[in-house]
Amino acid sequence: MSTTAETIVYALKGVLKYSKDGHFVDLPDDWEFVPSGDPALTRRLKAVVTDYWVVKRKLGRKEFGVGLCIPMGLSADIAKQLKSERETPEYQRKLEADRRRREKKQEEYKEDFEKAILDFLCFHERYGELAARLAKTVTAFTIPVGSGTVARTQRIPIEQRARAAVIAWMRHNTTDYDHRCIPHVKGKRREVRRDLAQASLALLTDYRRGNDVPDNCPLKQALNKMEQHKTGSINHFKEN
Repeated sequence: MSTTAETIVYALKGVLKYSKDGHFVDLPDDWEFVPSGDPALTRRLKAVVTDYWVVKRKLGRKEFGVGLCIPMGLSADIAKQLKSERETPEYQRKLEADRRRREKKQEEYKEDFEKAILDFLCFHERYGELAARLAKTVTAFTIPVGSGTVARTQRIPIEQRARAAVIAWMRHNTTDYDHRCIPHVKGKRREVRRDLAQASLALLTDYRRGNDVPDNCPLKQALNKMEQHKTGSINHFKEN
């Protein structure tokens, strides 16, 4: 019934129902489902199992891996082996070294991304301090691992990521986008986002030219609001 590395789409939420080419299929009686979450276990299983299903869940046009279906009895043994390996001092030292390496890499990316945002903003020196505040705010919001933002993608250059991150942050913080009732018409949301992007770019023009900008500018207000909220949260933490 199975073929090596056959992909099955996990079709129904909350139910282990499998669909291949639009037809539901049953999991063999002597097989088991192993959920994703442990990359090392998944790699080991793929290396030793001849036949398995790569199980994915389909959401709209996207597919997300949720686990493997494999012959029964293998997962527990390999998981036990991994547990023993992970309890050794050598493995713990490797974990710590990997953690430090990731932290260093993340810090370097943070600096590079913040600089890329400053380069994109290109504010007049009159607004240098505000540009620095905006760059730090957008960077802090977009670069955390697992954030799912455009800043984490490697498919486009960092300059494009910085531009997209600023536009996205402004869309959510300086416009009414989050409160709009957008019709469920194909292409309408994309059109709205495009129009708001143009408005955001226009808003940045005065800062780039060094023109006078009123205190009630949406960008200034959004930054002040976020910084006040952050300060309030820190004070609350200290008091408690």
